[in-house]
Amino acid sequence: MSDGPRVALFVTCLVDLFRPSVGFAAVKLMQDAGCTVEVPEAQTCCGQPAYNSGDRKDTIAIARQVIAAFEGFDYVVAPSGSCAGMISKHYPELLANDPDWAERATVLGGRTHELISFLTDVLEIKAVDAAFAGTVTYHDSCSGLRELGIHAQPRALLDGVEGLHLRELEDANVCCGFGGTFCVKYPDISNNMVANKMEKILATGAETLLAGDMGCLMNMAGKLQRDGANVRVRHVAEVLAGMGDEPAIGEPQKSEG
Repeated sequence: MSDGPRVALFVTCLVDLFRPSVGFAAVKLMQDAGCTVEVPEAQTCCGQPAYNSGDRKDTIAIARQVIAAFEGFDYVVAPSGSCAGMISKHYPELLANDPDWAERATVLGGRTHELISFLTDVLEIKAVDAAFAGTVTYHDSCSGLRELGIHAQPRALLDGVEGLHLRELEDANVCCGFGGTFCVKYPDISNNMVANKMEKILATGAETLLAGDMGCLMNMAGKLQRDGANVRVRHVAEVLAGMGDEPAIGEPQKSEG
């Protein structure tokens, strides 16, 4: 049993349904850092789709369920800036006037972190033992960057990955057009935004695109594949955990057996 902090992994819906390898990468990174990692079975969506659609009633019900499921851990960590931001920033606001839940939401929010920020800012990890042969570029997802201040952290860890060369992406901080329900409500605008992002990605000449949020990654991977671009897309946690040989996002996953 590790003497390190007891951490609950908030898996996220997209990781659970589309890219479980990101969850396994997150567990490996935290265990390698000395954490005891648990995955509460009662967890569900963080409520962000309902929140973005203006459905405060259902969002509050989901927030209470998540708080109840994750209380008691030293930290809650999500491989997603948007989900971590929802719990840490918006739960306390949503429940601020609820005498039974306000303090609980604030306490949990203060213990909740995005994965890479948790490793670097909380655990003070300076490097990971990983190798990845190739040139990559990095997209800064909006929620992680603007809500949580995540920018230097992934670059610092990527800098120590053996064989990896990072080429900075022009307008890396510009939205890819996903924006949760935005891409459903405004598909034409969203497509134009991701088309602009694709041009900048291709201009780097990088073989692999990295980011820290599955929504952005799936959006950009889909556009790249539809246009026949030869760029592989991965979650940054997979590379940092030494899982860079996994099929890229949008590629057929390895079969069992």
